[in-house]
Amino acid sequence: MSVTTEPGRLGPQITLFEHALRLHQQDPDGVLPHDGSPYPDEERYRSRTQPDSDRRLDGADVAAILDRHFSRPDAQASELADAFRDTHVPIHGNVHIAAATLRADRQRVQQTGRWLVRHSTDRCAATVGLALLATDWAEDDIPLIQTIGLLSNWFGPLAAEALQRRRGGGEALLWLAERVAGWGRVYVVEALCRLGASASRTWLLRRACDGDFLNGYFAGKVATAAHLHEAITGADVDDDLIDHTGRLLKTMADCGGMGTTLEHYPPAPIVLAAHAAHLARQTPTVDRYVDAAVIADHLAAKPPNRCGCTVEQRDRIVRQYLAVLERPDWCDAVRAGLDPTGDFAAWFAGNVAARLHLRAFADPAGGDER
Repeated sequence: MSVTTEPGRLGPQITLFEHALRLHQQDPDGVLPHDGSPYPDEERYRSRTQPDSDRRLDGADVAAILDRHFSRPDAQASELADAFRDTHVPIHGNVHIAAATLRADRQRVQQTGRWLVRHSTDRCAATVGLALLATDWAEDDIPLIQTIGLLSNWFGPLAAEALQRRRGGGEALLWLAERVAGWGRVYVVEALCRLGASASRTWLLRRACDGDFLNGYFAGKVATAAHLHEAITGADVDDDLIDHTGRLLKTMADCGGMGTTLEHYPPAPIVLAAHAAHLARQTPTVDRYVDAAVIADHLAAKPPNRCGCTVEQRDRIVRQYLAVLERPDWCDAVRAGLDPTGDFAAWFAGNVAARLHLRAFADPAGGDER
């Protein structure tokens, strides 16, 4: 099914909610391609820039519009459909907007929020509607919030906040987490970490990181909130847990300026050693090889304290990784599975593999085979 918006002179003829719903129905278990972009109102916002202003006043203009609206008992939600086009609307939770909802009747706030989320053809109006629902706790609104939250780059922060407040929010966030990527995944996974619900621990330990660069913002939060050090050293360790631990460690090794690094993760030496030990018992694959090699490269290249280790711990862990990577079956797996003509293979061979002198990438004719 194709999605058309037909912007024309009157603006887009499809709501943001319907746009998200149609794309979701095409692949109910998948992530919306390109986060649902272009949105129906893309032409209107393509060249729009955010004005420089006192950040403390963000949302104050929106709150003033809401105050005037809710002060009129007969005002209809539809009157707000075009009210925010020339106003900067924050996409995160905002104290001014939240205060405006508290000054109004809860039922009117809820009804207005529902109408704006479901019927707005303008992202700013839909965002205000979601902000209104994010201050409430009605469970009936969960499907509505999840659907608009699929457009996660824009609506993810408020959708995560709104779901987090509701009973059953953890399960709803897990549903959304499976269907968002990029910045949207950051917002939703961080919300799951804040909830700390035991029901989400299994997912956080095995599926939170999808390999995107932005995983660096939450990898350390996942490791901490889900008690990774207990899981990876426990009795219930499976391949999914080991593989995801590798992704977490690889991300934390190189996410300075984004999130928690190995240096600031106290259980780092325990988790690294456990991952290396489990790796030795796994079937070799390209992904496992690459993750382990990148981790070992980071450990070897940095001072031990930057990895949260002593010199002895760092050196022992690097030797553990290299012992696995040098095994013939692991060498065969990466040679067979990594496309030698691809850009990644060229980067990997010329950097990580070269620094570690990995046997799988050595040139026997050049005398580097060990």
